[in-house]
Amino acid sequence: MPDNLIGEIRRSAVLMTYAPGAIMDMRADGGPVSAVSAGLEEWDRSAPLAGNLKFQKIIERRLCKKLGKKYFRLPPVLEDGATKPGTDDLDPAALVARRFPEWLQCPSCEILRPASKWANDAGRAYRYCALCTQKQPGGKKVYAVPVRFATACYSGHLAEFPWHFWLGHAPDCKSRDELKLTSEGPGLAGLVVRCPDCKHKRSLDGAFGKKALSGLKCLGKRPWLRTDDAACSCTGENGNYRVVQRGASNLYYPVIESALDIPPWTRNLERMLGDHWDTLADIPLLQDRIDYIPTSTTLVRILEREGMTAKELANRFEQMQQDLDGSNPEDMRPDEYRVFTSGGSEQDEEFETYAEPVPESMKPYFSKIIRVARLREVRVVRGFTRINPPFDPDGADVAPISVTPLHWLPAIEVRGEGIFLQFNLRRLAEWETRAEIIERCAVADASWTVEWHSRNEDKPKPYPASPRLLLMHTFAHALIRQLTLECGYSSASLRERLYVSEGEQGMAGLLIYTATPDSDGTLGGLQRQAMPDLLGPAVEGAIRSAQWCSSDPLCINGEMTAPESHSLASCHSCTMVPETSCEMHNRFLDRALLVGKDDNPTLGYFRALLETE
Repeated sequence: MPDNLIGEIRRSAVLMTYAPGAIMDMRADGGPVSAVSAGLEEWDRSAPLAGNLKFQKIIERRLCKKLGKKYFRLPPVLEDGATKPGTDDLDPAALVARRFPEWLQCPSCEILRPASKWANDAGRAYRYCALCTQKQPGGKKVYAVPVRFATACYSGHLAEFPWHFWLGHAPDCKSRDELKLTSEGPGLAGLVVRCPDCKHKRSLDGAFGKKALSGLKCLGKRPWLRTDDAACSCTGENGNYRVVQRGASNLYYPVIESALDIPPWTRNLERMLGDHWDTLADIPLLQDRIDYIPTSTTLVRILEREGMTAKELANRFEQMQQDLDGSNPEDMRPDEYRVFTSGGSEQDEEFETYAEPVPESMKPYFSKIIRVARLREVRVVRGFTRINPPFDPDGADVAPISVTPLHWLPAIEVRGEGIFLQFNLRRLAEWETRAEIIERCAVADASWTVEWHSRNEDKPKPYPASPRLLLMHTFAHALIRQLTLECGYSSASLRERLYVSEGEQGMAGLLIYTATPDSDGTLGGLQRQAMPDLLGPAVEGAIRSAQWCSSDPLCINGEMTAPESHSLASCHSCTMVPETSCEMHNRFLDRALLVGKDDNPTLGYFRALLETE
């Protein structure tokens, strides 16, 4: 694998797992390589949106408006054997990753050194121990492996583990390029780093403590970008600069904005305009726009295909602009909710829905059931956080994925199917205003308020941990878990999309859907579950499964939940789902709101389902 190529990953993984700033573990020619995915400037530099890649662009008008971008870019994919346009040379376009961490260890002799101090072969990304390789039969390479420790801060910065600070060399020690990390017992206490020169040694016991790095300040290292952030104020004393595991799930939380393609944005004409939208929008006068359209070869082809005149196209474009101006870029879900609850069916190329009758047993709980036969979702990565999940997409703790803002962001488009359920607003309003419900949910809201204000002193909470939110979110998880049994999808293939807002005219709906780039999202088995004879048993099965947990009575009494989850009765055995399926990182859950408790059964919104045979 020449030219320091370290492998291939799926396009969806680039966005959801390995977007700029994320650490990826690869094997290059058999050697382990750990690297951090580089920023967007490297995309333009190493895989420009031209030549073989010029068509790998997507547009979703509402998201473009919200994020202030002209378009979104798919992660680059080249066909096998693709050559540069007009030549026989292979196209070298590829994403860039920078080696991280730099410190590598030989698994045989346990020596610890920076990557530049290990043996290497030209054009290969791996590093190996020359001395240990010589001792192997046939000279089989003993590859140096990346250390599994790093440091990170709440602002998203990433740096090497401070080996020398942690070890504390003797004053006259000059050894800075070689240490030894040996395993002498179980756990961190048995992992000992020592200096071969001054003989100082120290175990890594306590390295993951909140204030283990007291005495150090974050230097604002951003290995995924070409510049560092010298203004970072995180320190070890404050606990916001700490040691992390290189492969830990809390080392990278992408901040994702997403939108469903809904009418009128799914019409053929809107999609065909593509890049010409901005050109037409820059022409303020209608007559000037009419005069310009015949001068564009692409727009002329659109006129011929649609059987339109330049004036008709200009008028249609004017209406499209008014539709876009009428949408709220800060919260696109009300528009989606309005389409789902309108009561009609839609048969567009990218959005196909059918209203299904609500089963008789479900009418007390739901007012509308929509079978979503086809949908398209665009997911855009705009930044990321480390250590803590993103509470506020615009918060100061969101790290950038480019040095300066660009006119595009990376994105993927996924297609799938799903089920939309609208709760019975009358019954929901009656249930959520009961004193015992409000009192129970106040515990979750109080912890949510404390955590929010500890990170955002001057900003109001984006939403309360209300009875409606906890109920609908928990039900979404229960239904996902049941649908994996009913229709054969893995739980990681299903995803929730919540439509929740307070008040009599607020939103109270949820969409359970598959949306993946592969065939798993187009099998048809999920949308079929929206049919009346299948949905009723599925909901009843979900509620009955939620009645008991293998961790009860601890779980139902809220003794299994972490304080930072703002949940009550919830654990991995009963309500939690894969992180990729949950919009809220498995927070704001309470099983008791679905089924009640033995000492207070009326807490459960669906309690009556359990009392029927």
